[in-house]
Amino acid sequence: MEYQSQVERNIETLKQDLPTLFEKDISYDIYTQDIYFQDPVNKFKTKFNYRIIFWTLRFHARLFFTQIYFDLHNVNQSAENIILAKWTVRGVLRVPWKAKIFFNGYSTYKLNKDGLIYEHIDTWDRKPGEILQQFFPKGGEI
Repeated sequence: MEYQSQVERNIETLKQDLPTLFEKDISYDIYTQDIYFQDPVNKFKTKFNYRIIFWTLRFHARLFFTQIYFDLHNVNQSAENIILAKWTVRGVLRVPWKAKIFFNGYSTYKLNKDGLIYEHIDTWDRKPGEILQQFFPKGGEI
């Protein structure tokens, strides 16, 4: 029963944290010390590095965007030891032509025997280069 209550706590924490991850820090107590993180451009281990990636996201969001949003669509337990979060990132780049960024993805969180998250894998619906292409003006847009 304790495992399931930790899973429910993780889901509630993710529902609270993820929509505001570009604005404020997340809660780190639902993750193991040696958490493994991977997305299409990053791969690392440890909670210290995990904290850095979220700090970097907030820093770059404020620096490069006039608006940026993390739209959380769904968070659920998809298997006994897996939580799945589906989301969209969208924003407006701080450039004269107000380039827009938009991509969908999902996060797969794997849980250890205590119900803590030991692995976080992000999958995006397009390649990083395709996302970067959104930053450049299309013919005659400037």
